[in-house]
Amino acid sequence: MPKPDPFGFDMSVSSAKKKNPRGRRGMSGESTTSTRVCEKPGCEKPGKYRAPKAPDVLDEFRWFCKECVREYNAQWSFFDGKTEAETNAQKSKDKVWERETKQFVDPEARAWARLGIEDPHQVLGGNATQNPGRSAGRRLPPTEQRAIDILEAEATWSKADIRKAYKKLIKVLHPDMNGGDRSQEEQLQEVVWAWDQIKDSTSFK
Repeated sequence: MPKPDPFGFDMSVSSAKKKNPRGRRGMSGESTTSTRVCEKPGCEKPGKYRAPKAPDVLDEFRWFCKECVREYNAQWSFFDGKTEAETNAQKSKDKVWERETKQFVDPEARAWARLGIEDPHQVLGGNATQNPGRSAGRRLPPTEQRAIDILEAEATWSKADIRKAYKKLIKVLHPDMNGGDRSQEEQLQEVVWAWDQIKDSTSFK
């Protein structure tokens, strides 16, 4: 039990409510502190029950007795004067407590939209979706990727297929196979170097 205040003050919440009963409402909605008279013409009972004045004036009230507020509420409709479309729209909002889910928009797409571009791929031209480039496949170490480029091969090829491409280039570049032409010896050295990288690689079957 709380100890009594030696100075005679009661600081409890219940005590404060008893001293200041303003605005107290019962479980039925009755305002126990109201001193108003029912607003229905001819009724002189205490007006302890409030009801909104109109659908568009929900923060102002009229006060009635219990019987009259029931009659008033039975005749009152929030949708009076609204069209069927407005009624359906309001009902849809009420289903989510008027907090509609916002459409998700990718921040990057929104940034492009400010520049007048709906699809970011448009900035790359007509080949944007037709030629995905090497990034669509597996990524090779830089040395092996350079070797693939020299051999005019593809990263998805098997080692046997790449070897065929290597032999094809050798026939064109090697002096013993092209009639003694030595003008492409530097390119030949690159092709030999490239095949050395691929044949010892574990990236290809």
